[in-house]
Amino acid sequence: MRSKSIPLATGTLHLDLEPGTIPLHRLLGFAARVSSKRKFLLISKVLGKHVPVSPTLMAWSYRALARLIVGDLGTSVWVGMAETATGLGYGVYEAACRLGLANALFLQTTRYHLDGAQRLEFDEAHSHATDFFLYYPEQAQLLEPFLNAQTLVLIDDEISTGRTFLQLLKAYRKINPKLQRVYIASLVNFANPCDLTAFSRQAGVEVVWVWLRKGQMHFADHGNAALDAITVNVDSNGACKKRLLGWPGRLGLSAPTSLPADAVSQVTALFKTGHDDLRPVLVLGTGECNAPAFLLGRALQKAGFRVQVQSTTRSPIRVGNDIRSVCQFEDNYEDGIANFLYNMNPGDYREIMLCHETPLNRPLQDRLKAWNAISIRVAQAATGAEPALAYHR
Repeated sequence: MRSKSIPLATGTLHLDLEPGTIPLHRLLGFAARVSSKRKFLLISKVLGKHVPVSPTLMAWSYRALARLIVGDLGTSVWVGMAETATGLGYGVYEAACRLGLANALFLQTTRYHLDGAQRLEFDEAHSHATDFFLYYPEQAQLLEPFLNAQTLVLIDDEISTGRTFLQLLKAYRKINPKLQRVYIASLVNFANPCDLTAFSRQAGVEVVWVWLRKGQMHFADHGNAALDAITVNVDSNGACKKRLLGWPGRLGLSAPTSLPADAVSQVTALFKTGHDDLRPVLVLGTGECNAPAFLLGRALQKAGFRVQVQSTTRSPIRVGNDIRSVCQFEDNYEDGIANFLYNMNPGDYREIMLCHETPLNRPLQDRLKAWNAISIRVAQAATGAEPALAYHR
């Protein structure tokens, strides 16, 4: 193994890395979290979350994981984990479908309450917001594959213990006793061997671990009481959010979705800048709704534009290490909590597009004004259909 130590404001993160073909610095950066539970954060350089990333690099990571999974899976359910890996989960699912995957359903977990919908509940103890829900598919024809799938694919950006996945797996097995195997897919896996062994022993089904890099990690806490006293409220108010959620990933997709054919022409018609070879355009997703930002970014890139993709988040992170700047603002899901955008300087971009699923409320209007951005609202679409987009500047 090769060892690496990363000093943070909250302590020192020690990594022991197994050999791998992808340099770790291409996949990861590091930062300190505003949290007394887990005081460090792995900053992905391919997700398009805390760091702006090209659609090409995002698509590469999707394909790389998908190739390690596709095969004779039978009927399968693919799950992207909120909030950070909802876009990754959808992207890996889409890439797998392009590689020949069939009879597969995609869902993403969420932190939001949806009244009148059945769900599985579990938590992530170390997270900034612990409650998670996996909702049953909304459409009746998707219930049968959801409740009888032979394979479950769980996708996250990183694995530290696997305990959250184990909770979800146990809850899912109660409603699907026919499950035969589970794939645990992540960009990096830093769970120690004891945790992996315990997971496989308790899973009750065959477990296949998939990753791009693997190792172990240990955090040496500085025990800084002043830093630990700083907190940020990131908890939902528990109200039903169904009318606010336009992206259908939480309630089931049986096929990849695509943008309307005129999406690029509609968006570029609102550009105020002329030709600019120096600055890319930035496509921003919001919270759990970041897959549409990738889809639009990819379409713009195919049309010849330089593009970067990123997303807002409610994960509070300290400036330092791979977090160079932070912009804080009110969330657009009516929770009245802080949201953040990291490592983004508006002047670096010729145009900024904000892809959002909620109505154009005051927090969004404030952001659009501050960034002189284009509003692109993603409206609910039937499974496998094009999402409707509304454009505004």
